Amino acid sequence: MWNFIAVHWRNGVEILILAVGIYQIYRAFRATRGAQILVGLGVVLIAMTLLSQVFKFQVINWIITRAAALLAFALIVIFQPELRNALARLGSTRLFSFSATRRVAFIERFADAVIALSRKRIGALFAIQRGISLKTYLETGVGLDAQFSPELAMAVFYPKAPLHDGGMIIADDRVAGAACLFPVSQRELGDRSIGLRHRAAMGLSEETDSVVVVVSEETGAISICMDGELMRNLGDDDFRGRLAKVFLNDKSQDEKSVSKELDRKDRVTPAGNRDLVSD
Repeated sequence: MWNFIAVHWRNGVEILILAVGIYQIYRAFRATRGAQILVGLGVVLIAMTLLSQVFKFQVINWIITRAAALLAFALIVIFQPELRNALARLGSTRLFSFSATRRVAFIERFADAVIALSRKRIGALFAIQRGISLKTYLETGVGLDAQFSPELAMAVFYPKAPLHDGGMIIADDRVAGAACLFPVSQRELGDRSIGLRHRAAMGLSEETDSVVVVVSEETGAISICMDGELMRNLGDDDFRGRLAKVFLNDKSQDEKSVSKELDRKDRVTPAGNRDLVSD
């Protein structure tokens, strides 16, 4: 047995690398239009190869062999959006540039604002910038430069406010813009109750590494979208916990202490939030 392992261990490592690569490709392209195209091309290519081998079709075999380079170029063109997003994520950093103390303060203010909007059933869409810049989407809205606060969020997303349509972009702990347009996800979803605001959140998180938060106008439900994955109907405590996990995932010893302080404050309803959430 040990002799077999000594001789063939490289084959095992190679199979493992290929399996991981295929799985990552599957994760990147699943539920996209590109995935359907890839499956179709794969079926046609396998069928043509089998026919050419079984019936000795020399011309078809010659075409398949010579078309390999063109097929590789075609795949690059077809999957250009997915490849661009993958390279952007690979070169991005998921660290926030502001300090741990400021992060904790921002999480408190942001969670209070989202929960207040949820209880009043005011629809909202937030995008928190991380490693990949959201400047392209910021240019589609109205530029701002303001400290984030629950009062500002309530004013922006109030149904009759001029900037309530579109999304709010937050860079570090400041509001960079509002009424911004986000790309709508083209993925096929089985749940038809997912509306345009949630699709926009998914679309932006598919193209960037931002954290997108949605408040449903119909139900007041809170959702978080990251890496194209939508987490819906989050409770208040679950929402705060997920924010803390995202913002403080690389905690140092100093950050651990402020995280404990955040957990303690999460169990107490902030007095300053009572006026915002009262009906």
